[in-house]
Amino acid sequence: MQLSTILLHPTPIFQPKPFHFPPTNSRHFSGTNISRPGMASFSGFGLVGSQKSGSLSVVEYDSSGNCTLMDFVGKGGVNVGDDLVVLMHHIQYACKRIAALVASPFNSSLGNQTGAAAIVTGGSDRDAPKPLDLLSNEIILSSLRNSGKVAVMASEEDDSPLWINDDAPFVVVTDPLDGSRNIDASIPTGTIFGIYRRLVELDHLPEEEKALLNSLQSGSRLVAAGYVLYSSATILCASFGSGTHAFTLDHSTGDFVFTHPNIKIPPRGQIYSVNDARYFDWPEGLRRYIDTVRQGKGKYPKKYSARYICSLVADLHRTLLYGGVAMNPRDHLRLVYEANPLSFLVEQAGGKGSDGKIRILSIQPVKLHQRLPLFLGSSEDIEELKSYGDVQQKVNPGYEV
Repeated sequence: MQLSTILLHPTPIFQPKPFHFPPTNSRHFSGTNISRPGMASFSGFGLVGSQKSGSLSVVEYDSSGNCTLMDFVGKGGVNVGDDLVVLMHHIQYACKRIAALVASPFNSSLGNQTGAAAIVTGGSDRDAPKPLDLLSNEIILSSLRNSGKVAVMASEEDDSPLWINDDAPFVVVTDPLDGSRNIDASIPTGTIFGIYRRLVELDHLPEEEKALLNSLQSGSRLVAAGYVLYSSATILCASFGSGTHAFTLDHSTGDFVFTHPNIKIPPRGQIYSVNDARYFDWPEGLRRYIDTVRQGKGKYPKKYSARYICSLVADLHRTLLYGGVAMNPRDHLRLVYEANPLSFLVEQAGGKGSDGKIRILSIQPVKLHQRLPLFLGSSEDIEELKSYGDVQQKVNPGYEV
């Protein structure tokens, strides 16, 4: 049996279970905060009670850890609707399969660019897809097809969006395995996804055209978005338009357990995340900002530290919890698959996403694989950075991230 065949059929713990909607009488978290200064607050973590925080009803879990992602999105929780619950069931199943793939002892051979798999066949014009990227893409596509809820899938690994189902309600955009260049060193990687409603007013158009236009929706129209971090823990962080929440994979049961309710990014942090080996290529405004904050001479009178993993999901996850700024000043990151979903999550946690000038979610995509600079993080840090003016880097030929 071929290696790819083995890895596409993981161990029985990740086989799909019969799906049942959660009961309607599930209890709720109280609105109590337990948090440390300078860190994200996890509202109501692990507490028993029944209360609504704002417009969001959050499902409780007790010491047995029995509140899962499916409980949360179902009728006992935020109640996003049956169609989206079914879709999330299939997305989380796909991500559990990718988590097993990333953790496999065979992934070093899959991560190498060899043979036909090294040919650039996807939408990226710099990153040659690796076998691991392509397998992850196939896993997600298979799960979306099986859900019956997805009309269009647009992936970083495909040149064009794929029309899947004429009557399905959703459009899914995805970066199936971000950061896979680092896989051989066991550096964290991630999956990014965004979910839109299908634009029914386009149904009369030819299939290829309506697939593309459905995929080029503004980030302000997102219904839900999320990422999955594959690291020492596998964490699914998602928003359905009422806050940002995270779930940690319990490998003993195969369930994503509710562990980080209502994440709030601090308004200020002390960390900036960027490849500052490129400092001398940066525009003057960005250099002045970094020089100022790392000396503790900015509006926040503490010295900032550099923390850079070069894995977008990992850098963003840390920034979401501790505050600060994660950035790439070059027009390298993809608006549709990366910038929009991650900006949606950051804004729902109280932060901001910008291209250095304007709000990411206000930008209308014009190309499927459109790239731009990206600055994500604490609201006050982002505003201070933008005040320096010239922070977007001009691309030089041959430049690497």
